[in-house]
Amino acid sequence: MKPNELPSAVPLDDRFPVQTSVDALGPIDLEAAANVGQAGRADSADESNQPINTRVSTLVDPKQGFVPVTQPYLPPLAEFTPYLEEIWQRKWVTNNGVFHQRLEAALCEYLGVEHLSLFANGTLALITALQALKIAGEVITTPFSFVATTHALHWNGIRPVFADIDPVSMNLDPARIEAAITPLTTAIMPVHVYGNPCDVERIDALADTYGLRVIYDAAHAFGVRVRERSVLEYGDLSVLSFHGTKVFNTFEGGAIVCRDAKMKRRIDNLKNFGFIDETTVVAPGINGKMNEVQAAFGLLQLEHMDHVIEARAAIDRRYREALSGVPGIALHETATHCTRNYAYFPVRITPEFGLSRDELYQTLREHEIAARRYFFPLISEFPTYRGLPSADSRNLPVAGVVSREVLCLPLYPDLDREDQQRIIEVVLSCAARGRSN
Repeated sequence: MKPNELPSAVPLDDRFPVQTSVDALGPIDLEAAANVGQAGRADSADESNQPINTRVSTLVDPKQGFVPVTQPYLPPLAEFTPYLEEIWQRKWVTNNGVFHQRLEAALCEYLGVEHLSLFANGTLALITALQALKIAGEVITTPFSFVATTHALHWNGIRPVFADIDPVSMNLDPARIEAAITPLTTAIMPVHVYGNPCDVERIDALADTYGLRVIYDAAHAFGVRVRERSVLEYGDLSVLSFHGTKVFNTFEGGAIVCRDAKMKRRIDNLKNFGFIDETTVVAPGINGKMNEVQAAFGLLQLEHMDHVIEARAAIDRRYREALSGVPGIALHETATHCTRNYAYFPVRITPEFGLSRDELYQTLREHEIAARRYFFPLISEFPTYRGLPSADSRNLPVAGVVSREVLCLPLYPDLDREDQQRIIEVVLSCAARGRSN
C-alpha cells in the first residue's frame, strides 16, 4: 500500500451525493486568492514551533485579526445575571442544587432521553461510566479521538485495544471491532467522531452476540438523532461533553445518559464520593458533581440552541458550496438517516490537492487562521500507548492515513461572513497552486 493510499472503500460521492451549487456564495476573488504565499513543509509531526520560510501574501490584511478554530457561544451577559442573583440569594452553589435538577430535566426533554446525570466535565463522566458498569480487562476503542477517551480506560486500569476506522465515517469499523474481540474483551468504547453517529446498529448487534458492554463517547454528538431516535439511547451508556468548544457548553461539563432509574442512582452515588445518605458510603466514588453556576449557564444555553444550530448550519453550507468538487478536498458526509449538529467542519486533503495537509495548515496559520489537525497524531502514537500490540501502525492503516490528511476548518456561531470568505479564499488559492505544481 502506498503511504497516502487508503484500503479499498466505497467512494464518498457514491454513498453520499454532495451539492455542488455555489449560488448562495458571495463572489470569491480568485485572482487575489492566487497571490497567497507558499507555506513551507514541516519536517516533524509537531510543526507548531517550526520556522516558516515563505514569502508573505498580501491577500489578508493582518488588521483583520486572528480567526480561532472554534469559540464558545456566550448568550448576552444581561440574560445570565438573574441566574447568578438567584444563586447568591440561595447560597446553594453545588451538591444537586435547584439549577442542577432543572438542567437534568431540561436536557432529558431536549435530547429525548429518560435518564441523565450531570458531571463537572466529560472526562470525569467517562471515568465514572466505566466504574458504573464495573468494566475490567480489555476494551476495544478507536485511535482516532481526543486522548481523554483512552485516558479514561487507563485511569480505570483497563487495557485499551485499538481497532481501525472506516474511511468515510471516520468512526470505528464494526468489522475491525469483531476481529479484535478476544476472551479478555469486556466492552467496546466507540466515539461518534465530529458528531457523526457510529454504525450503532451493527455495534450493538456485535455486543449482543459476544456479551459485551457498549459505552459510547458522545462528546461531539449533542442533539444528534439516528432514524428519529436519539443517538444517546444506543449502547449501555453514552457520555456527553459540555466543554466550551462543544455545540452546547456549560463552560466545563458533561453528562452520562443511561437506560434506567437504578443505573442513574448508581451513577449519582459514584459522582458524590459513593454517598447514598449522610453517613453511608456504598462505593469508592469520586467528586464529579456539576456546580450551580455551570448548570444555570446550561439552562440559558438551551434557550439559544436553535440559533446556535442554525448559525453553524449556515457556515457548513457555505463551506460545502465553495469546496465541493475541488480536487483533493474530501468533505465529511453524514448518512441521510442521521441528523447533524454541525459541531465541526473536517476535510481530508488527499494527494490530488497537490499540496500536503500540513502545507495548507501552515498557510492558513500564516494568514492568522487557526485550522486544526483533529485528530493528529493518533492516540496510539502517543508514548503512553504506542507500546501496545494493537497500536502497531500496520493494525491501523486507515486511521493512519486519515490522521495525516484531516483538517478542521473554523466553525462557530459568531464566525462572520468576512472571515468565512478569508478562509475559503486561502483554501481555494492553495488548491490552485497545488494544481500548478
